[in-house]
Amino acid sequence: MRNPLRLKLEQYAGFEEREGRRLDELVAQRTQVFAPKQDILTEGEKVKEIHIVLSGLAARYKLLDEGERQIMAFLIPGDICDLEVFVLEEMDHGISAMTETVCAVVPAETIKGLLTEMSCLTQALWWSTMTDSAVLRERIIDHGRRDARERIAHLFYELLVRYRIIDEAKDNSIPFPLTQEELADSTGLTPVHVNRTLKQLREDRLIELKGRVLKVLDPQGLRRAARFNPNYLHLRKAEEGLRGEADRVKDLV
Repeated sequence: MRNPLRLKLEQYAGFEEREGRRLDELVAQRTQVFAPKQDILTEGEKVKEIHIVLSGLAARYKLLDEGERQIMAFLIPGDICDLEVFVLEEMDHGISAMTETVCAVVPAETIKGLLTEMSCLTQALWWSTMTDSAVLRERIIDHGRRDARERIAHLFYELLVRYRIIDEAKDNSIPFPLTQEELADSTGLTPVHVNRTLKQLREDRLIELKGRVLKVLDPQGLRRAARFNPNYLHLRKAEEGLRGEADRVKDLV
């Protein structure tokens, strides 16, 4: 089984063969399957194990007192749900499976041991954590400065880049099991506004949504529509791959 965590972290750090094997062993020891809409972690939960998404899709979210939900970020294979365990006593938000999701479950003490054994892993995990924070900052910009078309285009292009890292973006198509209501929860829009915006992106021949798959028909056009600046992801290899497919001469970054 391929290791999406290793594929992701290799964007930042080069692992020796022995270190790569240790990462592969890490995600193979124990796994847990979560059903759609099942919480992987709940707000207030005390966490002693780290969950690494191996397949499926999850989301960080907060519930308001009135029951309204705000999705703050999506977690794809290779993403770590709860590195906060090393700092916080309990979760300050929830993480829910959006579709059937398989996670590797690793004791925090095991990760601590690896951090002393592999200095490059320490740096790579810091990079991963900083990237997660950067994604949250982009969501703040979404709600403050981007219009509906830019918000959804930005989310779609971001997911395309991230899925390329783990080799799950063949022909610029990615898994997309989200409903319009879930898109609304993640973008701060109403489902009606989401529907209208998706229709516009389709009519502009930027995307195609069919059978729980999002196909980006025009990556560079979608990027322009989103006013996407990739620097917050620090995933240069994937971004270079997208640019290369569209234009191997121009350097657009």
